Amino acid sequence: GSEKPEEILVISAHYDHLGMNNNKIYYGADDDGSGTVAILEIAEAFKAAVLAENGPKRSILFLHVTGEEKGLLGSKYYTNFPVFPLKNTVVDLNIDMIGRVDEAHSNKPNFVYLIGSDKLSTELHHLSEEINTRFTQLNLDYTFNDENDPNRFYYRSDHYNFAKNNLPIIFYFNGTHKDYHKPTDTPDKINYEILTKRTQLIFYTA
Repeated sequence: GSEKPEEILVISAHYDHLGMNNNKIYYGADDDGSGTVAILEIAEAFKAAVLAENGPKRSILFLHVTGEEKGLLGSKYYTNFPVFPLKNTVVDLNIDMIGRVDEAHSNKPNFVYLIGSDKLSTELHHLSEEINTRFTQLNLDYTFNDENDPNRFYYRSDHYNFAKNNLPIIFYFNGTHKDYHKPTDTPDKINYEILTKRTQLIFYTA
C-alpha cells in the first residue's frame, strides 16, 4: 500500500473442490475455478497499476485457501494464524462461484449476487453500490443476503471466518445451477464475458 501499508485488504477464493469419486473427476470450473482465476487476474491488474504508479493505498493480500468444501478449513486456519494481524485487516472480498448464470437470471445474465455487504459495514455497502454504478453496471441481487434465506449462504463460504471476527466482508456469488457439486461443472459452461465483468467489479471495489 502506498499510503496505509499496514492496513490489509484481503481478496479470497478457494481452490479445492471434490476431487475424484467413482472414477469421475469433479472439475469445479465454477466452484471455485472461477474465483481462483479471478484472483489471479485481479492480482495481475494491481501489479500493472503499481508499475503505472497508480497502485492501491492499502496493502492487498491475495488469499487462495483450501479445505472450503470440507468446512471452510483454510480460511479458519488463516483467521486463527493470520500472516498479518487481524486487527490490521479492513475487509475480505470473497469470490466463490462467479462464472455462471443461474435459472433466475437466464434472460438477464448481467448480474451478481452480493451477500453480507451491509451486515458489518454500511460504508462498505454504499461503496460497493457506488463503484458498480460508476464502472460495471451489474444488477446487484441481494436475494441471498436476507437473514431468513433458507440456503444460509452467508455462513457457507470462506468470508464467514472473517465475519466471525467482526471484519466487513462481501461474498460474490452467481447462485447454484444443475452442475453444482457434480462432475459436469466444466469450463465449457462458464460465461467468460460475465465472469470478466464480475471480476472487474471486485477489482474496482478493492
